[in-house]
Amino acid sequence: MKKAFSTLTLALGVALLSACGEAPAPQAEAPQPIVHGNQLRFPAGHSQLALLGVTAAAPGKTLTVELPAKLVWNEERTQRIYPAFAGRVTAIRADVGQAVKPGSVLAQLASPDFAVAQADTAKARADAALTQKTLQRQRELFEAGIVARKDLEQAEAEAARAQADVARAQARTHLYGSGDGVTQQLALASGIAGVVVERNLNPGQELRPDQAGPGVPALFVVSDPGALWVQIDARESEVGTLRPGAVFELLVAGLPGQKFEGRVAVASDFIDPATRTIKVRGVVANADRQLKAEMLATARFERTLGAGVVVPASAVLLSGTQHVVYVQPQAGVFEPRTVELGYQGPKEVVVSRGLEVGEQVVSENALLLARQFRIAQNDVAAPAAKASEPARPASARASGQKAGAQ
Repeated sequence: MKKAFSTLTLALGVALLSACGEAPAPQAEAPQPIVHGNQLRFPAGHSQLALLGVTAAAPGKTLTVELPAKLVWNEERTQRIYPAFAGRVTAIRADVGQAVKPGSVLAQLASPDFAVAQADTAKARADAALTQKTLQRQRELFEAGIVARKDLEQAEAEAARAQADVARAQARTHLYGSGDGVTQQLALASGIAGVVVERNLNPGQELRPDQAGPGVPALFVVSDPGALWVQIDARESEVGTLRPGAVFELLVAGLPGQKFEGRVAVASDFIDPATRTIKVRGVVANADRQLKAEMLATARFERTLGAGVVVPASAVLLSGTQHVVYVQPQAGVFEPRTVELGYQGPKEVVVSRGLEVGEQVVSENALLLARQFRIAQNDVAAPAAKASEPARPASARASGQKAGAQ
């Protein structure tokens, strides 16, 4: 028992001696970057150098511009069908995806209002037939010398008016269906060749003409999907590039690896005050019907530039109202440079003044470098500001010490 206690005491003594031994010497801190004039100099092998990506300024010949776009139906090849008369749907003859021709019946309605139009046509025909008989009789009586020429001319005028009423009534009924008889059967027919891309009615549904208008979906939408419109939101700086006839490349996220060629058809003459963009409309072929309306896409243009150099957009920082890039004149040395921009895109920027071709600019973690530059400048400015403070008089120091003692 005593032997075990002695062993334990010896072990505790050794542990206490080890704990009371000298602590390991602290490791020396890595040297920090320093400010030399308008440059920030990093020591060789500094860990932050590996985080700063550098890119050479390229000559400004061509620039790839990418703009947001959306696919919509080609309105020059699209028909939206609304009811011309009130009625009830009795039969639906076409559905979404069905190909139709001009005159193809899409739906059948029972319409008392259309029956009134058919009745007007029938009445006009009856009145015209009566006036023709009256005119024939007046003509025979005039030739026999029984009636005056005035009566004949009045009969001719009445016959002409009756024929005009027949033409008007027939044109109305033939526009929306057959004008033969009073059947009250109103046919909703396609006026173009295409595909039914939308249907918004059900069997037995009651329809009214006042249901048509902005914000109200059409009963049927017939379109030719072989060519679609592309709506592009362009920046003000792209006005000179997106002119009618300009060719662009269309990329769709839902169809990776595929590219479609489009052409600008119309460019707006005004800027949208809400988005500060210009509305541009293009046309893209869709013979195999891979593209669908309402797809979001990217329109890519090649823009030819004049003077200036091209750098990544991530290399340009905004300092107040000025644009700044950080240039690397030699390894581990960086300096800020105020530049002027000729074009600013989401990925690339054209510097028109302040940068030369081939100069190395920081394109990755430029904000980190700017922060490190400010820290280094503050470290230099703090001792200088402290040294420039005026010395306090001895009486002031004495009163301060007395106040502290109290």
